[in-house]
This record gives sequence, structure tokens and C-alpha cells, in this order.
Amino acid sequence: MAGIVAGIGTSHVPSIGVAYDQGRTQEPAWKPLFDAYEPVKAWLREEARPDIAIVVYNDHGSSFFFDKYPTFAIGAADLYPVGDEGWGRRPLPDFPGDAAFSWHLTESLVYDEFDMTVCQELAVDHGLLTPLPMLWANDPAWDIRVVPVAVNVVQHPLPTARRLWKLGQALRLAVESYSRDIRVAVLGTGGLSHQLHGERFGFRNEEWDRKFMERIVSRPEELVELSHHDYMVQGGAEAVEMIMWLGMRGAMSSEVRLVHQNYYAPMLTGMGLLLLEDAAKS
Repeated sequence: MAGIVAGIGTSHVPSIGVAYDQGRTQEPAWKPLFDAYEPVKAWLREEARPDIAIVVYNDHGSSFFFDKYPTFAIGAADLYPVGDEGWGRRPLPDFPGDAAFSWHLTESLVYDEFDMTVCQELAVDHGLLTPLPMLWANDPAWDIRVVPVAVNVVQHPLPTARRLWKLGQALRLAVESYSRDIRVAVLGTGGLSHQLHGERFGFRNEEWDRKFMERIVSRPEELVELSHHDYMVQGGAEAVEMIMWLGMRGAMSSEVRLVHQNYYAPMLTGMGLLLLEDAAKS
């Protein structure tokens, strides 16, 4: 039977990808961030050993745009190309998928009353691209398969924090009802605090970020109760992305073990990293 072996919360700031591609990971401004991913990468490789990563992320206008933006979309393909976000595609191999597993997830989610947009072709952008090279090997090919789950946190009306929590719970049921014996990691990406427009351009709230990371481990129900307005006031307008971490946390059991965490805020965005394991498996 399939099971979830790891939950990961991570920021997906696009400048991280630029620094990675340009070989700047050990520069003083970037070293604290990139070094923090190394123990997570090692733990995934040596301890959890997932076969597939379900990645809850948001598309930034690459595959969806304001004229057509589904609330929830899922990839159902055997390959996901690296998208070109306007400055050329990143020098990364395309991502292998698992169409059979994706279709199982889709059927389970729809029967669980989640109306998914099913994408048999889907290019992925920095919402998924940014963290993956820091967590899994990719030369010459990826050593992980992915299932992209795209969430609308761009154009209102947005799904609520509680809806993301329930999505995670539905994903867990879907994974555990799969007949093949596979190991699954679930990622929630986005944030942390940042605002990239308006009078509060450049706003960042380290205290809020750290409290969020603490509560999502031990008291996630407090975060589930918060409104979009709460997230935006505390973390900046774009911080509403943080609800996607609840998609990951909802897929875990009520008790989890914190394996690793890091917080770094050198520029416009608070950058967080969490690695969780079900307490029952520790």
C-alpha cells in the first residue's frame, strides 16, 4: 500500500532558482539558505526514500492566466516540461510523472468532492521548479517523479485555508487507497511573508513567519481558522500563498516529528523550510 513518508514546506522565491543556476549557492548572501537544504536532501535520500512527490504550488501565469485560472488543477501526465516564464527556460531536465498514480488521485479527489481540472499537458513554473533541485538530484535526470497540484492563490475568489487543509486530508486518503507499494512526499510551497506591490511594497514580517512555522507543526488548526485578510495583513498581500503549506500539513497525521527547519530573510521575502515526518513512523 502507498504511504506518505515526508511533508515539506518550502518557499519558492524565483531568485533562488537564478542563484542556483548561476552557481552562486556559496556566496555569503545565499549560503545560509542553500546549506539549509542539504540535510533535507540527505534525509530524503537516505531515510524517507520517496518515489513520488506531490507538489502543491501555484502557477504564476505560465500555464494558467486571469482569463482561465482553475481553483484546483492536477497533472495527469508522464512528463511535465520546464516552463519558460519569459526569460528562457531553466537548464533543468523535464520532470517525470506517473500518469496512473495521478489518475488514481484524481478519481479519489473528485469522489471526495474536489472538482479538479485535469491536465494531461502541463508546463511547470517556479512555484514547483524552485525547491525541487535543492531536494533531489537531477543530473542527468531527476531521481523523483512528481504530481503537480496547482492552486489558485492569484485571482480572487481564492480557496480558503480550511479548503487547503481538507485538500491535504483528501490527498492522504487518496494516497493510502492506492494499490501499489510506493512512498510519497507531499510538498506545500509558497511565501513566506512578502508584498511586491502598492504602498506596502517590500513588507516582510519575520515574527509572523516564525510563528506560522511553529504553529503549522504543533497547532495547525489555528492557521486553518485564519482568513485571507488575516494572512495578507500579517504577511503582506502575496503571503496568502502560505495557505498551500496547509495542503501539505493536512496530508500528514495529527502528530508529526519536526526533522529540520530553517528561516532566512535576506531580501524582500521571508524564506522558510520545514521537514516533517509522521510521529507514528519515527
